[in-house]
Amino acid sequence: MNYLLDTHAFLWTLFDDEQLSKLAAATIKNPENDIYVSVVTYWEISLKYAIRKIELNGISPDELPQKAMEVGIETLQVSEQQAASFHRLPRLKHKDPFDRLIVWQAINTNITLITKDKEIKKYTKHGLSILW
Repeated sequence: MNYLLDTHAFLWTLFDDEQLSKLAAATIKNPENDIYVSVVTYWEISLKYAIRKIELNGISPDELPQKAMEVGIETLQVSEQQAASFHRLPRLKHKDPFDRLIVWQAINTNITLITKDKEIKKYTKHGLSILW
């Protein structure tokens, strides 16, 4: 199966996998699954790193794609159609633009999102599949 990591799940996978649920950790470690991180996640991390909102355990955001590759995580690009149709995602209480675009990618590519975010779970009635 295919799975997309939310930003926190991606960082925990790389740096603190004990924060992951048992199901999420087992799913990510299962070699039969394809695990993805959105290019949007790299953008979010880079922005938050630049404004000193997050630290990355002694590495810079530039190194994250290589770290992801080393553990078998592939990058999911945003397609032109996903960007152009993003306006169709219902506006719920969750307003984070990075999270909303990751949700939209997961819905449009029919990939299950691995996330602990309770606000994102509200998108399940709009076609989002979640694992935690």
